Amino acid sequence: MASFNDAQVHLNDNHYVEAIAALKEAVQADPGFQNAILQLAELNRRIKSYEEAKSYYRKAIAMNTQPEPRIYYGLGECELYSGEYANASTHLSLFISKYNGNDAAFLARAKKYLKDCEFALLAIKTPQQYEPINLGPKINTAYRDYFPAITADNETLIFSRNLDGNEDFFISKKTNNEWDTAVPLSNKINTSDFNEGAQSISPDGLYLFFTGCNRPGGLGRCDIYVSHKEGNNWAEPFNLGAPVNSAYWESQPAISPDGNTLYFVSNRPGGIGGYDIWKSNLNEAGEWSAPINLGPEINTPYDENTPFLHADGKTLYFSSDGWPGMGNKDIFISRMQDNGHWSLPLNMGYPINTFNEETGMIVSPNGSTAYFSSNLKEGYGDMDIYQFKLPIDKQPMPITYVKGVVRDQESRQFLDAKVQVVNLLNKHTVYNDYTAKENGEFLAVMPIGANYAFNASADGYLFYSENYELGVGSRTQPFLLEINLERLKIGNNMVLKNIFFDTNEYRLLPASVTELSTLIALLKNNPQVEIEIQGHTDNVGNDLQNEKLSLNRAKAVYDELINQKIDPSRLSFKGYGESKPIAGNDTEEKRKQNRRTSFLITKI
Repeated sequence: MASFNDAQVHLNDNHYVEAIAALKEAVQADPGFQNAILQLAELNRRIKSYEEAKSYYRKAIAMNTQPEPRIYYGLGECELYSGEYANASTHLSLFISKYNGNDAAFLARAKKYLKDCEFALLAIKTPQQYEPINLGPKINTAYRDYFPAITADNETLIFSRNLDGNEDFFISKKTNNEWDTAVPLSNKINTSDFNEGAQSISPDGLYLFFTGCNRPGGLGRCDIYVSHKEGNNWAEPFNLGAPVNSAYWESQPAISPDGNTLYFVSNRPGGIGGYDIWKSNLNEAGEWSAPINLGPEINTPYDENTPFLHADGKTLYFSSDGWPGMGNKDIFISRMQDNGHWSLPLNMGYPINTFNEETGMIVSPNGSTAYFSSNLKEGYGDMDIYQFKLPIDKQPMPITYVKGVVRDQESRQFLDAKVQVVNLLNKHTVYNDYTAKENGEFLAVMPIGANYAFNASADGYLFYSENYELGVGSRTQPFLLEINLERLKIGNNMVLKNIFFDTNEYRLLPASVTELSTLIALLKNNPQVEIEIQGHTDNVGNDLQNEKLSLNRAKAVYDELINQKIDPSRLSFKGYGESKPIAGNDTEEKRKQNRRTSFLITKI
């Protein structure tokens, strides 16, 4: 009895290991000591020592012809969390049938566990192909390596490493399709006094959102921070502040590919469960909006964690112990629908998910490979980072990207240029940022299935225009550009590749707005510039009709510029018909190039 009393003292102090040792002494002295056996079962369950817990629960049941229903619940939970799904189903069903208490949440969890058992038993019968591959010794070490993040070009990997209790970021670049030896990311971000982890890298690799805990000036225990890459160096990170961060726990950020939506996990009031996934939108003033809970389409009365939004901008992977799964936390996939709602989360399946806890999965830009961390056999120490081929039905939408540098055409110096990519189908800006003077680089993701307007502009220069038609089934190879911007001067002639008309019509189509806005900005920022707007056609049809059509199209642009308050004295227009081709007229692709709208700088 003394050992049992000692155990109660340890329990009051939350010293579970000591309490278990004292209870074992009590049971050894009296093998029929039911209270001690039940406490051993409960304590081992609490510390997740499920095999030990199951043994004691079964002893307790064998000693009593009418066991208290909660014993069946405890045993069923332990069996679920150790993969004994049939046994768990039996014991949870017994609990549900015998329980006559009034704890609705308790009963709801038991019924939720029962659904997990039903799901798991079916999932095991239809396993997914799954062959995890360790990323190797250049990434993984004897320390804990985890939480990978990867850029859209698949060339930069950033992950967390726990070095003797201190979490820091490490980075690896890909050379000849192999990862280089990882090195510390930056002493501007890594600290010796605080932990940095749970990060999200923007697709272009220029913004790192991460979790920092217990830092000076923080709003809560853990807050979300961001650092911007300036050339080859990272700037000092700063706290995103309210309303994203609060007095509660904010962590595990995931930035959308356009940089305008931040998903994260919080236990703030107003949620559905303990930890929910929330989102905040960036407005035109550069301020984050009040966070919005993703609602019951994603969140449950239990916990959701580790959101990852793929570069397609529509496919969300996250971890949850609320949706039917294999027990504990599983990884799920949900897709954004055309109406803005999320699809019903789909479990990634067995053995990607098991009775263990699965969290923190990300997916490569091309959608074929998943990365995650785990402590598997034959690893290099603690947690390692692995990859595996993702089942086709769990892959995101295909994407491509446009990547390049912007220079001055004459001096070859890198430029601080604005780069913008707009989805012409829905007018959504998918990329809007500036290159760095140090390297002039940019990278913009473009999901397949839309047409995109691309432009690059800098003060005092003629802007660059391109159009990418990326319908379903289009190429996914990236577009690599070296853009050489010309300084504004008389005689500059530029094709506006995103001015659109219907065949044989001269009414501007709505998709032309993006290009017109860029031209209007050029004229307003350079009030001394005067231009001639030019219309051109191919050689199909009557010469006179072509000339008239080209004139009317040029005038349509002219009229729109005037509507936008550009002084008419700075503008003229002319139709050249088929007289100034820039390509042959022997193929449709070449004729398409000749059907164009352009402008000529006539005065500066």
